[in-house]
Amino acid sequence: MAFLLLLFLPGTGSSIRYKGLAGLLIIRLVIALISFLINRKNEKPKKRVTIVLSCIGGIIIFAMSMLPAFVIRDYNGRETTGEYEFAQAQAILIDENRVETFENDGSYREVPVHFYFPKNIDDFKEDSLPLVIFSHGAFGYYQSNSSTYMELASHGYVVVSLDHPYHSFFTKDSSGKTITVDSEFFNTALNVGSSDVPESEIYDITSKWMDLRIADMNFVIDELKEAGNSEALSDAWFYDEKDKGIIESVIEATDFDKIGLMGHSLGGATAVTVGRRDDISAVIDIDGTMLGEETGVENGVVTINDEPYRAPLLAIDNEEHHKSEIEAVQNSYAYANNVVLQNATCGYETYFKNAGHMNFTDLPLISPFLADMLGTGSVDAGECIDTMNGIILRFYDCYLKNEGEFSVEESY
Repeated sequence: MAFLLLLFLPGTGSSIRYKGLAGLLIIRLVIALISFLINRKNEKPKKRVTIVLSCIGGIIIFAMSMLPAFVIRDYNGRETTGEYEFAQAQAILIDENRVETFENDGSYREVPVHFYFPKNIDDFKEDSLPLVIFSHGAFGYYQSNSSTYMELASHGYVVVSLDHPYHSFFTKDSSGKTITVDSEFFNTALNVGSSDVPESEIYDITSKWMDLRIADMNFVIDELKEAGNSEALSDAWFYDEKDKGIIESVIEATDFDKIGLMGHSLGGATAVTVGRRDDISAVIDIDGTMLGEETGVENGVVTINDEPYRAPLLAIDNEEHHKSEIEAVQNSYAYANNVVLQNATCGYETYFKNAGHMNFTDLPLISPFLADMLGTGSVDAGECIDTMNGIILRFYDCYLKNEGEFSVEESY
């Protein structure tokens, strides 16, 4: 009865925060009904111990069902500033040239792709909207920066956020199975930076991560461009029929001569290395160490790719990350971000004071509790993400739309 009353409050009925409680109540009602029908003729009084244990168990289950209500906030993104409403669609790209190494069944690597675009997509002429592709961080997921995608889409961009299965916190494959983050990857990612791990071992681990992610992003770019050139979705595409026409309209309106890449953390590192492709026009690294630019380890020291970086590159860091880059210069330590930016023909860098690593995602606005566990600063979460999204929009407006000149402050 209490829950039924709560349904009249705004948001309660549709909020994921209360889905567990609703499910629990339905199960309890079904069990109670079955128990009544079975025992109504031969009802025996319950023992006191049974009643106590049942009460304790009910309280524990109830508390667990209510956890999302306390850990997660209702969040629908930030208010967008563009003239267009945004819409979404999704598909899965199946790479038959790669076997899924996280499975033993010989299945192919699958890469889910999620589209954000202006809702009135049919009103745009052919090849008119720049494309931005996003890669999430370690055990992140495709919605990690949904406010960024929505903001870009509201200003006339097509954004494709891809999942890296088994690196993503969770995603789904073409059979509908939920794929959660690989436990070995999760544990290694948390501990690989400890001081007692040799550089050579760290490089061996991280280079495998980067190889997987780089291949995912390259595959997505190639399949999107192929669909644009052929004006058809190949056999690599798996989609719901209701999304097919929408996806085809989005691809038809996309300008594949204007491609921007970006990502957070490991995703930023992925974007930087894939950004060396000749068909990439601009790249943003959001608080990521550019691990894909490390080429090996010699005498315990990491070697870094020092070839010129052609595409305009913007690096956005938190304050501690910025300080570590300065320390690397002071100690004559070769740090990938410093080397790449020094060799960029058009490189920008800024940092946010009092920001933590997760402040560059939407997580602090979705679940402050989880975000604090993973690393946030004292900066206002909403102001931080809004400021970052504004910088990203101006960068892409300049280098993908040729609108205005881009400049960025040393810090915010």
